[in-house]
Amino acid sequence: MDYQGKFGRAALGLGIPDDEISRFTEHLRLSIRLSGGAGGAPVGQFGGLPRLPVGTDWPTAEARALPFIFSVDCAALPRVDGFGLPADGSLLFFLNHEEDHLAAGNGERGYARVVYVPADVDTQVAEKPANSEHVGEQYDVCATLGAGLPPWIVTDDDEDEDEDDLSPFQQQLARDLQRDLPHLDELCALAYDLWPPDDGLASADIGGYADDEVIRSIAEQTLAGREKAGEIVIPVAQWYSQLEREQHRLTSEWVSLARFSLTDEYYYGTFVIRHDDLAAGRLDTALSVTEFSE
Repeated sequence: MDYQGKFGRAALGLGIPDDEISRFTEHLRLSIRLSGGAGGAPVGQFGGLPRLPVGTDWPTAEARALPFIFSVDCAALPRVDGFGLPADGSLLFFLNHEEDHLAAGNGERGYARVVYVPADVDTQVAEKPANSEHVGEQYDVCATLGAGLPPWIVTDDDEDEDEDDLSPFQQQLARDLQRDLPHLDELCALAYDLWPPDDGLASADIGGYADDEVIRSIAEQTLAGREKAGEIVIPVAQWYSQLEREQHRLTSEWVSLARFSLTDEYYYGTFVIRHDDLAAGRLDTALSVTEFSE
């Protein structure tokens, strides 16, 4: 389905000018929520044992099997504008959350894996590895869509509550958008009406905006690397403002591939990837970030 077209037609029906609609949809991202027991046709599996290509070993790190988190059937997922998932085949996500969280400080990235299995490849249910820490309870998940906007977009309904929490740079972004989009409130309300927030607990979200803290970390590493290479020199007094600008730039370059909570654990797992790498099928470039919630 052409979801962007659906939004545009609904907005035109409200009398909103086409140029405002086009500008707003540059910021609107839909995510795919995966939830168990939500009804509808299953699109993936959480826990249990994954289906791997025949003859393929279970992904490991340091000779230990990586825990299998979930898999999705790409052909069964809603097709979202601007989100370049493979048209078919399966994506499997593996993550050792504790090791991934500890290794992040050293820049190590070996404790997470995204495996793409093409649709024309023969697969079989993998055997449980002898050194696997655990195999989670298996259950099917169904898909619904949710609307996402950058956190600096402020409407009249939440301006008093949220604007003070924004940095000066973000406040200027918000003011510029409010100036250019007189119907901003109506556009936001329409997006959340078409794709309402889910009050339930989703097992995972695919697509949409990458977590702010994750993009901030990438921005810090990017600027630090360019400084070390002698490409740029950033005065200490300008570091924070430069970081915000870099983070804003990277937000359009990166997308959340998957974000999920880990059952009975105080962790969130996140995989992010550049739009260009996702569209080209370079899933091995996805970065994992495990956050400790408490």
